[in-house]
Amino acid sequence: MDRRSFFRKAGSAGAAAATASVLAAPAIAQSMPKVSWRLTSAYPKSLDTLFGISTDVSKRVSELTDGNFTIQPFAAGEIVPALQATDAVTAGTVECSHTLSSFSIGKDPTFAFDTSLPFGLNTRQHISWLYYGGGRELVNEFMKDYNIHAIPSGNTGAQMGGWYRKEIKSLEDLKGLKMRIAGLGGTILSRLGVVPQVIGGGDIYPSLERGTIDAAEFSGPYDDEKLGLQKVAPFYYYPGWWEGTANVMLAVNLDKWNELPKPYQAALEVAGSEAMSHCLAKYDANNPDALYRLVGSGAQLRPFPQDVLKAALEESRKLYAEYAASNPKFKKFYDNWLPYSQKQGVWARVAEIPFDTFASSQAQAQQPAK
Repeated sequence: MDRRSFFRKAGSAGAAAATASVLAAPAIAQSMPKVSWRLTSAYPKSLDTLFGISTDVSKRVSELTDGNFTIQPFAAGEIVPALQATDAVTAGTVECSHTLSSFSIGKDPTFAFDTSLPFGLNTRQHISWLYYGGGRELVNEFMKDYNIHAIPSGNTGAQMGGWYRKEIKSLEDLKGLKMRIAGLGGTILSRLGVVPQVIGGGDIYPSLERGTIDAAEFSGPYDDEKLGLQKVAPFYYYPGWWEGTANVMLAVNLDKWNELPKPYQAALEVAGSEAMSHCLAKYDANNPDALYRLVGSGAQLRPFPQDVLKAALEESRKLYAEYAASNPKFKKFYDNWLPYSQKQGVWARVAEIPFDTFASSQAQAQQPAK
């Protein structure tokens, strides 16, 4: 082969390789496009765990997509008020939000299933229902009407029963009580004489301080301490029967979700799952110490009277039956959720509850004397 023939062939091969490279580049670029979203949270930055899931999801999504998919989180009030986060996603004002679906029960009580039902599943059971009991499928079928794709992305675990300016000694003491409470818990309490108020987290303290409300529930000791509620309402009740769990939804605008490349959708799912685990772990780590501090600073810990719990339980069952009879969407959820809940209750009574009861009692007995 002469030199000129060699260089002609080499040049042709090089040109072919260059052409292939040029053709391949757009395909790669298209699979990892630059995408920038905004996320509005229903929570203020002072609640580092609930607002923290927004920063955690944003950071993780960026890491998983080599910085090509970025999400900027905003606290409640920076773009829209806390209780309008879901509406902002539906309208496309923002691409996504962190919020409780139960804030939207005024539109349809079916929203509550995504968050939790009073006297319903505990945290592990609820996560199990979402992922393995058909819950997520039902939620996202329902959310299509609101142009939302929902991803579980945080959880508080079982909550406390809230702060009260006066002691609750019986069911009678609830009559006329003005209380900040969201979700179906407020609906049930209204049947017991309470006047429920839906107020964003950042507005609870001044409302209690001014006497606009008489009581307020928010979350658990770690978050409640940050809000300073013990300073204006000394009686701290348990259990928070209206939220034995509280799933935080990453609400994604459905049109924007469908536009995302599959790897970016997977990144959001992974980031949401990780945020769920870390959110629960952080609350479990911090709630005990916060409870000790609250009691040490004067908070008066009280269990709800039995007549309050029994009346609330009875009203909750009546309410669900009424909704199921009049609301086909609620009924579809309830027909799935109720038998799943009953099965989970059997297993809990066999293994989980006896273990927890015995182990916690022994741990308490083994504490060194002070």
